[in-house]
Amino acid sequence: MKFIFKARSRSGELKEGTIEASSNEAAVEVLQKNELFPVSIREEKKNGSLAEFFSKYFDSVNSKELMVFFRQLAILIEAKVPIVSALSAIKEQTSNKYFQKVIEEMANDIQDGASFSDALGKHRNIFSTLSINIIKAGEISGNLKSSTEYVADNIEKNYNLTSSVKSAMMYPAVVLVIFLIIAFVVMSFIVPRLTQMIQSISATVPWYTAFIINLSSFMANYWWAILVVVLGVVGWILYYIKTEEGKKEWDQIKIKLPIVGTIYQYVYITRFADNLAVLLAGGIPIIGALTLVGSVINNSVYEEIFVKAAEEVKIGGNMSSVLKKSSYIPPIVSQMVKIGEESGQIDLVLKHIARFYQQETDEMTKNLSVLLEPVLIVIIGAAVGFLAFSIIMPIYNIAGQL
Repeated sequence: MKFIFKARSRSGELKEGTIEASSNEAAVEVLQKNELFPVSIREEKKNGSLAEFFSKYFDSVNSKELMVFFRQLAILIEAKVPIVSALSAIKEQTSNKYFQKVIEEMANDIQDGASFSDALGKHRNIFSTLSINIIKAGEISGNLKSSTEYVADNIEKNYNLTSSVKSAMMYPAVVLVIFLIIAFVVMSFIVPRLTQMIQSISATVPWYTAFIINLSSFMANYWWAILVVVLGVVGWILYYIKTEEGKKEWDQIKIKLPIVGTIYQYVYITRFADNLAVLLAGGIPIIGALTLVGSVINNSVYEEIFVKAAEEVKIGGNMSSVLKKSSYIPPIVSQMVKIGEESGQIDLVLKHIARFYQQETDEMTKNLSVLLEPVLIVIIGAAVGFLAFSIIMPIYNIAGQL
């Protein structure tokens, strides 16, 4: 079988390509023998059926299901339940049919002699590289329960952090979309009817009224073309940000946006500090931990920063020196990391950083709707007022002269 892989070299360079192997585990072993650290590995599909095409969209496991899975597993491990029996019990309580199959496959692999981390590694489309490595470290140290709890806590924190940002942005986004839809309908179908009287008597109108009349007339005649163009542009944007180049540009735009950009920066810093603290507490060496954090941070700008930090540590430098040079890392973060490096308590300092920026993110997301609501009201009010002033007032004036 052929596998498509992404891996990092010892220097932190990202490498991509295909590899021949009998299984996912064998592909990982080949990469590791070539001194490459796997980031993602998936089987190359050729001429897949229509069912397979749709399966990648419907066969998925969300963060909440993963969190519950690891939380339940930690409880069962603490109760001295064998791992295979624990997985079987969790499978029966899982409503996601696809996840049930995955859990059953993992239980079978463990029965055949594979370790738990190796069983997880066969499903890298579900379990992150970070989670797999934490579990692996727990197996080596003999503290699988704590590692499982670390993973559950980490997934829960990331889930709550992402959910809070999404929910905060949902209200203004919905209001803006509804306003644009109503504006499109009004300009395409209602305003042309209101302007018929003005056009029928050939009255002289101000430039702004003439602009609205011409625009509404164009939209009334070509509303379908405008709709096709808008949907095409939106579709192209959604497709482009899925590409590697588009994702890099979008990653840069997100952290530079007014108000929202600061929230995104805080989210990434929280993920960095929290994930790195968990990895270090789990016994992962700092160079490998930084590389892992970069691969799961979900932003190419911050990934580059942390890869550079790993390279600096590898040659005997300090992570804080790289963080200090970046404009996307607040000075207090680099200073606190430096204190942690000097005191030998970097994981404890990172936990404090994660806690602080999570609180800041929560506070900003709570206030986001409050900040954006008056802006939206002003924009919508100005648009409605301009439309009323441009169309309704001239009609009243003309009617008064008749």
